[in-house]
Amino acid sequence: MKLKKALIGAGGLALSMIASSVMAQGLTQAEIDSLGTTLTPIGAERAGNAAGTIPEWTGGLPVNAGAQLERGFRENPYKGEQPQFVITAQNYQQYRDNLTPGQVAMFERYPETFRMPVYQTQRSVSFPQAIYDQVKANAGQARLVNGGDGIENFTHGTFAFPIPKVGAEVIWNHMTRYRKNIKRFYVQAMPQVNGSYTLIKFEEEAAYPQYMPDVDLDKAANTLLFFKQRVNAPARLAGNVLLVHDTLDQLKEPRMAWVYNAGQRRVRRAPQVAYDGPGTASDGMRTSDNFSMYNGAPDRYNWTLVGKKEVYIPYNSYQLLDPNLKYSDILQAGHINPEHTRFELHRVWEVQGNVKDGQRHIYAQRNFFVDEDSWLITLADHYDGRGTLWRVGEGHVAHAYNEQLPGYAAETLYDLLAGRYIALGMYNEESSAPVYGTSPSMNEFTPAALRAAGVR
Repeated sequence: MKLKKALIGAGGLALSMIASSVMAQGLTQAEIDSLGTTLTPIGAERAGNAAGTIPEWTGGLPVNAGAQLERGFRENPYKGEQPQFVITAQNYQQYRDNLTPGQVAMFERYPETFRMPVYQTQRSVSFPQAIYDQVKANAGQARLVNGGDGIENFTHGTFAFPIPKVGAEVIWNHMTRYRKNIKRFYVQAMPQVNGSYTLIKFEEEAAYPQYMPDVDLDKAANTLLFFKQRVNAPARLAGNVLLVHDTLDQLKEPRMAWVYNAGQRRVRRAPQVAYDGPGTASDGMRTSDNFSMYNGAPDRYNWTLVGKKEVYIPYNSYQLLDPNLKYSDILQAGHINPEHTRFELHRVWEVQGNVKDGQRHIYAQRNFFVDEDSWLITLADHYDGRGTLWRVGEGHVAHAYNEQLPGYAAETLYDLLAGRYIALGMYNEESSAPVYGTSPSMNEFTPAALRAAGVR
């Protein structure tokens, strides 16, 4: 089992890449004009690849691509498709040019059970026309500040850097991607080596200032989002609530977080809910900034743009959203059940983060692989301070076509050293699929509201 990996490529590669301290300048008019022509409206390459294995983007799935099912679930628009081939521990070497180090490590860690069914590539992602118009109108205006640790001149609800020039801009595209207010119920599980697990059940709301009726956007110019998360099960954790206010420049205004402890009936500040602080009820299997693949202030890393490449990534993962599946059908020892996964060849931006001198984080290096069509991080390799590949993250992308909103059907983070993993975001057995387009007031995201939210 080859878990110890050198830095990607030659040992000195990071030194020869574009220095992360180099700040991108504004875009030329020709670059802006390419949005919606040679590039998609949000900055991906419109054309397919030379081999014909990645098709041209033609607008993504229509909003009526599938029927509505029970409990608000949506039909799999690619139902009935079969894998073109399956990558296994026995044949992965022939596909290695399109695999990440983390994927290779998974084949070597679980040679008997881990596999990747590869399907025809479908460029399914689309966004509302208003978002396309906004991206083009504001292209070139956003600027990195504080060495890339924050941004300014950002228009809420859009992608800050549709034509990125440096690594920090790609990271900010993931964090400023188009989203909607949402309320959802979902589960998290941390299977033991033998596959046994306890489900953690969450109720969660996220809201964005541009979609909140009582938020002044001028006063909230540095606000990114509001987030509230309540634990509903197991009983020993039920009623605990987390509240987060996130900002665009966290050096100017740090993240503010509070927790309500149901046992103590007390609200307190929670500065540990950031960076490598432990994720909620995660048994130490993820950090706070592992949530949504990556979130929060990026200031502890130097971000280097490695470049664009073609990789087999988890995509159009509608099988994982099947309302007829049980959690026990998905969760198993070592990793989730490959029978319900789907991988496709897509172009991704690779960004490498290395901890800055004088900073600390349990992940000394992180390599993110960001889908060009959605700006979602789809794969993540995390290295410890010894240069050992430690944890491998997968963001199983599924486009909510009726909402024109890509997101994750599930997130997984595999601990190669412990032989365990965490899976979160699944809602197959919950009372409803996520509800988008809610209109909460600011009063619902205040510390004073936490106690009421936590009443058992």
